[in-house]
Amino acid sequence: MTPIRMTICALPLCALALPAPAAPRCGAHDAIVAQLADRYGESRQAIALDGANQVIEVFASTDTGSWTLLVTRADGQSCLLAAGQAFERLDEGPVSFDPET
Repeated sequence: MTPIRMTICALPLCALALPAPAAPRCGAHDAIVAQLADRYGESRQAIALDGANQVIEVFASTDTGSWTLLVTRADGQSCLLAAGQAFERLDEGPVSFDPET
């Protein structure tokens, strides 16, 4: 499993550990992505589908270390799930997986 794939798989678990926000911040995908770029210099670093066929995206700035987790539902509505600091890109390479061991 690649480091990015491991990160994407672990991110929903991180959201469970966060305090519940007062209200989710939702809106049009294009508008949110533009704000992340303009305000924080963040660009998409990873993308995946979850079990409910929602698109999960990780946006981050490698300059400032800020990051944002964005989910887009099947109806097209996008919502910010979490955000933080200290984003770090990992280039660990592929991991060998042997189901027999």
